[in-house]
Parts: sequence; structure tokens; C-alpha cells
Amino acid sequence: MIETLKRFFFGDPIFGGVPRDPLWRHVRAQHLKRFPTCAVCGTKGTLLKPIEVHHCIPYSVDKTQELRLENLITLCRPDHLLFGHLNSFHSFNKDVKEDAWIWKYKIIRRP
Repeated sequence: MIETLKRFFFGDPIFGGVPRDPLWRHVRAQHLKRFPTCAVCGTKGTLLKPIEVHHCIPYSVDKTQELRLENLITLCRPDHLLFGHLNSFHSFNKDVKEDAWIWKYKIIRRP
């Protein structure tokens, strides 16, 4: 029972996939300290709408990218799905950082 709880909270992902590296929590916190707002819309996370850290190259595709800070981008939940995964969690957007910059610029400059 204890091992099951440890895996649930610290090791295994909730919905299957590749288990996280034990250092992931630290790397995630470090990234959020540097980039606390969504890269697209600029919103901060709240209790009901938490901010998310997205892997530009998913760690399930390339495990060596999981802890690399340059592979991470902060996104709000709606922008995570739309920009990070092109509206399908079965996909990923290799150009997410460029797309986020373009759309943030458009949002800032909107009439």
C-alpha cells in the first residue's frame, strides 16, 4: 500500500505514460520561479486555474529532454492544450515557443 502511494504521488504518472525523474519537481519549481506566467496570454496561475509547465519535446518521446530547462515553457491550461498540443494531447507542437511569442505579440498589440 505504501509503495502504491509513493508511485502515485512521486513516481508514476496518473494516467500512464513514462514515469517522472525524481528531480522533476525541483526542475519544475525552478522553471516556474523564472517564468511564472503563461508564455502566450501572460496570465498567472490560480488555485482553480493552475499554470502548467509544458515539455516542448515530450519526455515520452525523448527522455533526455525531461529535465532540460530550455525544453520547458509555461502555459495556462487552455494554451497548453491549444499551443502545446495543437488541440490534441496525442500530439505536440515542436514550434510551441515560436508560436507563443507570435501570439503574445499579437495579444499585446491588439486594437
